[in-house]
Amino acid sequence: MDKETLAALISDKIDAAVKSADLPKKFFITENGRGVVDGGDLYNAVFNSVLDVVKVALADIIAEVVTTSGKTSTANAVKTAKK
Repeated sequence: MDKETLAALISDKIDAAVKSADLPKKFFITENGRGVVDGGDLYNAVFNSVLDVVKVALADIIAEVVTTSGKTSTANAVKTAKK
């Protein structure tokens, strides 16, 4: 499996998990620092940005583990990916 296919699979699985979860759809923080669920698109923008970073990171880590697992043990590959 190439990196692009792996990234697409990860993206599909995360998107499906997000759709099945009961997450707040909108969230904002008021001037006094209270979080309110029922406002602007800030929450959605931050949430989607974080998910995009997670998708890329997971694809990179898994691709590295798969490519190095033939050369070293999987445990060593995971240690390498954490560095």
